Amino acid sequence: MSGVISFRPMIEADLDRVVQIENAAFSHPWSRNLFADGLKSYDCWVMFEGEEQVGHGIIQVILDEAHLLNITVRPQSQGKGLGLQLLEYLMRRAMVLEAGECFLEVRASNQGAYRLYERYGFNEIGRRRDYYPAPGGREDALVMACTLID
Repeated sequence: MSGVISFRPMIEADLDRVVQIENAAFSHPWSRNLFADGLKSYDCWVMFEGEEQVGHGIIQVILDEAHLLNITVRPQSQGKGLGLQLLEYLMRRAMVLEAGECFLEVRASNQGAYRLYERYGFNEIGRRRDYYPAPGGREDALVMACTLID
C-alpha cells in the first residue's frame, strides 16, 4: 500500500485499531485503559497512509520539556520511513507546545528504535535498570534526550 501520509488527533473511536497495532508491535504493549487515560492528559495522534491507520504516538509536554511516551508503527508498515515521519511530526507538535527538549526511554534491546532516535538527533544520557517487563524478568531502559530546534 502506498498513500499520502497524514496525521490527526487520536479519539476514543480510534482505540480499537490503536490497541490492535500496539499488540502486533510489542511483546508488552500498552493497554486500552492506558490509551484511554492518555486521551485525557496527553497529546495523542494517529498516523494514516492513505485511508489506513498505520501508527500512533503520544507526547507529554510540561513547561518546556516534552516526553515521548509512545510511538508505534504497525509491523507490516515498518522499514519504509514511517517511524521517522511520525517522530518528526510528534517533535514538531512538541515545539508548537513550546517544548525546547524531549526525553524518552527505549528498551535496551530495541536497536531499531534506538537507531531511529539517534537519526533524529537524540543522544543517550542514562540508563534505568530493570525498567521494563521482559520475558523471564526485566529489561533496562536507555534514556535519551534531544534539543528541539525549529
